[in-house]
Amino acid sequence: MNKITTTLQVDHLILEALREDISSEDVTTNAVMREAADGEVDLICKQDGIIAGLDIFKRVFELLDADTKVELFCKDGDAVKDGELMGKVYGDIRVLLSGERVALNYLQRMSGIASYTHSVAALLKGSKTKLLDTRKTTPNMRIFEKYAVRVGGGYNHRYNLSDGVLLKDNHIGAAGGVAKAIEMAKEYAPFVRKIEVEVENLDMVKEAVDAGADIIMLDNMSVEEMQEAIRIIDGRAETECSGNVTKENIGRLTAIGVDYISSGALTHSAPILDISLKNLHAV
Repeated sequence: MNKITTTLQVDHLILEALREDISSEDVTTNAVMREAADGEVDLICKQDGIIAGLDIFKRVFELLDADTKVELFCKDGDAVKDGELMGKVYGDIRVLLSGERVALNYLQRMSGIASYTHSVAALLKGSKTKLLDTRKTTPNMRIFEKYAVRVGGGYNHRYNLSDGVLLKDNHIGAAGGVAKAIEMAKEYAPFVRKIEVEVENLDMVKEAVDAGADIIMLDNMSVEEMQEAIRIIDGRAETECSGNVTKENIGRLTAIGVDYISSGALTHSAPILDISLKNLHAV
């Protein structure tokens, strides 16, 4: 994330996170630090992984005090090692203490997603299939989590409901069928928008192809069904498969030949990367 992106799109989210953690004052810090004093603290990785969110980590401290300085020895996307010194933060010790948890929450969460995504994307290496995230993100964390997916080597599916047409089972039920849903979407949506439809069996695949869907998502189908679906589609639409895809089971999907595999696990199940601020001292 660049400076403009941070300022325009995420500052208000970071401020809300800080307000959540400091509703009136940091009573512990104020008890032991009655006045300003300059200090520094080390940013240390405690687990191997892929780092993501350094600009957000830095921005937390800047929003508390513009005079805070963050020196980084790595960049987003770098592989980091257990025990590695990744940077230092300099400033008012009260700011370093009060901003620590929020800054680390962002960095740990984003780095965890990047690390998990990187490990899953590696399993697709050599294939034509791209790894996508989903909208299964933490409320008010989507911009951070989807960015972390990209850092880890994945790709973003639509950002939100305004970003594209994806006709899922309940939309199809509301419209009265696959063909009717696609017809209505083509009539309503701007012509520049692709229309994706989620299907659960081969009859729905045939109906989606005949109705002119741009992308067909094969949801929770068996490997054999997906292989037959690819044969039926025969290049007339892009293909995506989804449904409880994780690092442990994605291997069964790599040879099918779909264009995309989407996995909610990239954002909803990635463990954090263990990172700490240590060795705080006055300077």
